[in-house]
Amino acid sequence: MNEPSRAPTSQPRVASGLAAGGFGLVVVGLGGWWFTLAVGVIVHLALLEFFRLAQFKGIRPATKTTLVVCQLLLIATQWASGGGTAAALAAAVLPVSGAAICAWLLLQPVTGTIADIAASIFGLFYLGFLPSHWLRLRDLTASSLAPQLGTADWPFSPGMVLTLLACLLVVATDIGSYVIGRRLGRHPLSPISPAKTVEGALGGLACSLLVGGLGGVLLGWPWGWAVGGVLGGLVSVFALVGDLTESMMKRDAGVKDSGDAIPGHGGILDRIDSYLFTPAVVFYYLTLVLPLVS
Repeated sequence: MNEPSRAPTSQPRVASGLAAGGFGLVVVGLGGWWFTLAVGVIVHLALLEFFRLAQFKGIRPATKTTLVVCQLLLIATQWASGGGTAAALAAAVLPVSGAAICAWLLLQPVTGTIADIAASIFGLFYLGFLPSHWLRLRDLTASSLAPQLGTADWPFSPGMVLTLLACLLVVATDIGSYVIGRRLGRHPLSPISPAKTVEGALGGLACSLLVGGLGGVLLGWPWGWAVGGVLGGLVSVFALVGDLTESMMKRDAGVKDSGDAIPGHGGILDRIDSYLFTPAVVFYYLTLVLPLVS
């Protein structure tokens, strides 16, 4: 009796998921300013949802200022891909933006509170600084990676390949968690998200380890199966952290979804929560850890 009632819900969810996946493939393939534009639109919509959650708690963040400085941070990050003065300017955007947010809140007729400042600065970090690493990851070149990785011989740009690998690891985590959790889940993982189970988390970790190891082998990394597997494990853990962080904020705000922008999935923030912490992890693993292993 329950199966027919779930069908209408699952169809929009699948269609929305496929559309989002196709859109992601296109913009990652295009790269450059097209990719920056796409990330900027997603960040803008997600920030609106985040501030809506904060306002449910009586917090008055610097909404407009944070929206603007997050876009400036993304633009500066993409501009910095050319190096030189642009890179130094991009590094200055984050602290200057934080100071601008504080100044705006302090100069209001009703002075901002600690909660107002904290929510605004966290919004800058959570939906500005962290997503900017998708741009840094996509802009990676052979010269910025360890020579032993052999990226100069790849048929596609290293940035595009590694960005797609990062996305694939998050997808593997999501699928593994859903399938294993639905079939074998018995032990709740956290009261923050009662639907998640320990078995599901381990299933997502196993799938990401497998995909990461396979990716390391196919890309010809030294100790590819081990190095790729470690990357997969890290992505799985931080994707879960991102998921639970957003669940905590929704639970605290007393809402089920962050919004209703995507049929079957809820809001933008509901869809991208697993993709927020992961790009920084992948970027620094590839640029700092992998050269040491190589």
